Amino acid sequence: MTTTTKILLITGVSSGLGRAFATAALDAGHTVVGTVRKDADAEAFTALNPERAHARLLDVTHDAAVLAMVGEVEQSVGPVDVLIANAGYGLEGTFEETPLSALRAQFDVNVFGAAATVQAVLPFMRERRRGHILAVTSMGGLASFPGVSAYCGSKYALEGILEAVGKEVRGFGIHVTAVEPGSFRTDWAGRSMVRAPRSVPDYDDLFGPIRAARQTASGNQLGNPDKAAAAVLRILEEPNPPAHLVLGSDALRLVRAGREAVDHDLDTWEHLTLSTDYTRATETP
Repeated sequence: MTTTTKILLITGVSSGLGRAFATAALDAGHTVVGTVRKDADAEAFTALNPERAHARLLDVTHDAAVLAMVGEVEQSVGPVDVLIANAGYGLEGTFEETPLSALRAQFDVNVFGAAATVQAVLPFMRERRRGHILAVTSMGGLASFPGVSAYCGSKYALEGILEAVGKEVRGFGIHVTAVEPGSFRTDWAGRSMVRAPRSVPDYDDLFGPIRAARQTASGNQLGNPDKAAAAVLRILEEPNPPAHLVLGSDALRLVRAGREAVDHDLDTWEHLTLSTDYTRATETP
């Protein structure tokens, strides 16, 4: 397969999967514009390849800044061939214990930050009739888990947006892929995780072991970020890339189990589902 050099815009490249995606793309000869939040991170990213690594300071929750950054990149670096909307974070806590302010902040970054970036690149890609938009959701965007309800909710929302956008822009030669990683060996479950304070003892038996297990597993996850990056680069060369790319054996197992549970409900309650239709064409409300 012939690899053509591209310009990639990747949000959140200071660490984790975003850094792995960016490093792999640079090693493959691509040009990468990576967004970070701190000057020190910008300097470290540019140092990876002074000629092809371009850092931009950005808070994805500032819509106007996102729009301005994309326009500036198109002018100064070149046409963005690939967007990887990666910036996001995890929020752990039972739903009852999670403050609504924390829930809103989670959606501001994970949903609206990604949406703003996607919306900013679309006019340029649509005009060129080509491009590939990827956004990192999670296995938690296809199967939910107790103790991360806010996080799963944000990823489910992003999944819905991406799937619909993909159908809207397919005719313009633009591909849209939701990337759904499982547990990878990054800081997501460690220092990068925001944890809601415990306040309701009734959840101790359920949530206590979940939180302890997640903390214990941090740094020992099965997923290899470098292999995730290789998989993402692989589909950039595909003429018909997937709308969903699940990464990791744990993600595949858990997503399949979640979808089987939905199928079970569909089958079990099919008779009730079908009972809500009008029974004949002449029937009126």
